Amino acid sequence: MITSLFRKSTPLNYSLVILGMLLFYALYSSKAPAVVQNFPSIAEIIVVLILLFAALFTTNFIAKKNALSKESAYTVLFYLLIIAAFPSVFNNLKLLCAQFFILLATRRLISLHTMKSSKEKLFDASLWVFVASLFYFWSILFIVLVYISILFHVARDYRAWFLPLLAFVTVALLYFFCAYMWNPLWIDSIPQQAQYSTALNFNASKPADVIFLSYVAGSVLATLALMITLTNRPLLLHSSFKKVISAVVIGLCVYGFAPIKSNELLVFTATPMAIIFTSHIEAMTGKWQKEFLLFALLIGSVTAFVFQL
Repeated sequence: MITSLFRKSTPLNYSLVILGMLLFYALYSSKAPAVVQNFPSIAEIIVVLILLFAALFTTNFIAKKNALSKESAYTVLFYLLIIAAFPSVFNNLKLLCAQFFILLATRRLISLHTMKSSKEKLFDASLWVFVASLFYFWSILFIVLVYISILFHVARDYRAWFLPLLAFVTVALLYFFCAYMWNPLWIDSIPQQAQYSTALNFNASKPADVIFLSYVAGSVLATLALMITLTNRPLLLHSSFKKVISAVVIGLCVYGFAPIKSNELLVFTATPMAIIFTSHIEAMTGKWQKEFLLFALLIGSVTAFVFQL
């Protein structure tokens, strides 16, 4: 039933996903109700919703435009379910901003397979990564994805290797200029933002830790399965899928380096994992296999959401 509903992209599919996102957001927000008495609070809610839907449809655009999924609506459904499993991200505006800019960078990098405007795409992607790092510092690790893309597509062009450095200088100059003009404390905050911790302390009695381990285990298995079956996919898509796999690894590294571990940091893996899950379910031939996978992910996501209310 679920597979039949999302097998094709229709206005009904997207309407259901949008309503689902609004429902999850409203339920999580009602956990600690607050009376909105001023415009900034309302403005923040609006910005959060805009970022959530912008990320949702950018994810769908990346998958469809680069032929990483067929004409189904599975990608947006999986993205919704992943976000719902980590609802604390709804209250983290800076993290949502960082994730959105990383999505813009990812969009440019995956489209490099066309070999059109390669240098412009690499510069833009680098620029977006460094802008994202202004909102959450460790998202800067996604600059590795830029260099992976250079290696795949334009490794022989020595000028391409310097484009990320040029983008870094551009963002740094603009940041220091704005700090000098409006708030010099922005510069002083950089060392604090750059703090890191690789310590991982898990407690099996904490729902958040169980959810983290379950998601990571499922993500690793799905990613390994994609790597194993990659040779069965069109050759033109190999580099794109390799970049998607790399994005998952980098997203997990962002969590690993974060000084304060929180499941909401896994939002950086939401887009690549939604694409990977979609690629698996579209490759399945058995209807009941698809139904089981979708039902399992749906139940798992809703359960994780409920335990965090």
